[in-house]
Amino acid sequence: MYVEGKLLIGMGEAPVEMLPNMANRHGLVAGATGTGKTVTVKTIIQSMSDAGIPTFVADVKGDVSGIAVAGKTSEKLVARLAALGIENYDFHACPVSFWDVFGEGGAPVRTTVTEMGPVLIARLLDLNEVQQGVLNIVFHIADDQGMLLLDLKDLRSMLAYVSEHAPDYTATYGNVTGQTIGAIQRALLQLEDAGGDVFFGEPALNIADWIRTDSDGKGVVNILDCVKLAQQPLLYSTFLLWMLTELYELLPEAGDLDKPKICFFFDEAHLLFNSAPAALLEKVEQVVKLIRSKGAGVYFITQNPSDISSAVLAQLGNRVQHALRAYTPAELKSIKAAAESFRENPAFDTQQAITELATGEALISFLDEDGRPSIVQRAKVIAPACSMGAAPDADKRYLIDNSEFKMKYGTPVDRESAYEVLAGKAVEAAAEAERLAAEEAQRKLDEEEAKRAEKEAEAAAKRAEREAAAEQRRAEREAAAAERKAEREAEAQRKAERKAAEQNERLIKNVAAAALTSVSRSLGTGLARNILGALKKGLK
Repeated sequence: MYVEGKLLIGMGEAPVEMLPNMANRHGLVAGATGTGKTVTVKTIIQSMSDAGIPTFVADVKGDVSGIAVAGKTSEKLVARLAALGIENYDFHACPVSFWDVFGEGGAPVRTTVTEMGPVLIARLLDLNEVQQGVLNIVFHIADDQGMLLLDLKDLRSMLAYVSEHAPDYTATYGNVTGQTIGAIQRALLQLEDAGGDVFFGEPALNIADWIRTDSDGKGVVNILDCVKLAQQPLLYSTFLLWMLTELYELLPEAGDLDKPKICFFFDEAHLLFNSAPAALLEKVEQVVKLIRSKGAGVYFITQNPSDISSAVLAQLGNRVQHALRAYTPAELKSIKAAAESFRENPAFDTQQAITELATGEALISFLDEDGRPSIVQRAKVIAPACSMGAAPDADKRYLIDNSEFKMKYGTPVDRESAYEVLAGKAVEAAAEAERLAAEEAQRKLDEEEAKRAEKEAEAAAKRAEREAAAEQRRAEREAAAAERKAEREAEAQRKAERKAAEQNERLIKNVAAAALTSVSRSLGTGLARNILGALKKGLK
């Protein structure tokens, strides 16, 4: 309840009220399961909303959603309010915006890899010094080449690209090894499997959209559905680390304000502190210590104050302690520590009271005007004016579907970024490689064709040479045969001539002999010889 400028949270010996100007000094709501923590948180949040203070709630169990629905009267509730001196209770809902990293139980919550930055991503993934340096190099190369890193596929593509072209960048940016790139890729794969692929992207959330009031001046309650998110500790840590960093950088210094600009509530805080990486715990401690001056408050809801680190616990000025149960020495020690964190009230034993508190009853200490913890009061928490349970699915779905932020953030945008640029380069490189391969194949074909033609020409030349040689040999044989024939014919001619000459000579001899015989008979032997000699001379 918001009454006369104060947040009325409970009724004890006197009203227990939180001062709006002290609400940014952070707070704690603790207590065992079933003691009424969630109802108390709803009362505080609704009181802040009525006071015009926007809030953000990480709803791990899903029951905070009931703050979007007006409460209903019942005999038990009427009796409790009457016992607290409250009549004519104004049941009403709060203006609510639902959010969900997975985009199922509310408007999607996204950020880009660039906005997260290499330092936070490296710390989140628990990278060593060398791996952090290489991741930083990858971001610098992407920035220098104008390639946007929006989602995880952009970062993974950029890592692969730098690994493939490491020699080209070593002289300018430093040494990059494939082993280091591989280690970063494996760490990113874990984040991707946890749902990081839906958290990184566009449109990126503007946290300023959480710092709003409605037309009646009531603070909007931003409920992050963490039922599924809490089951992915790495993604939950990623979201919180980004959110706290972004918030711290976004908000300017404000000093002391009449009321906070926004208050954050983290339910089941033990999940955060038990499983969060060291980087997140450091950021939580830093934000809790410094963000007060920026007009923001941080509240943790957990079962036992010991669930929260001592550095953070020391910064929580507004405290509500529900009942704790003690069965072991360790539990008794925790109760003692919780009791000693309050300013003692002489009217009761704080340590004993913690074990005796009924459901809906709590030990409460808020900061006074001077910022000092007030004396602890044992009080009954006033029921919230909203629904005690979770919002009906139909009501919640109606609010989600008609939210202005579903239109703003509901449709993911995948504009050209590193992944698309590198994919385009890969296509171009593949086309160029295909072209070069085709040219090389054609060159080889041309070479083979030239070799084949050369071989055919050589074979033809050899055939021609063989044919010419054969023709020459044939001609030579024919010439030799003709020569031999001519010689034979000449020899035959000579023989014929000799034979004819011999025949003539015999004929002459015969004629001469006959003539000589005749002449000798007629003229005598001498004359015949003269005639015969003359005849021989004439023949010659």
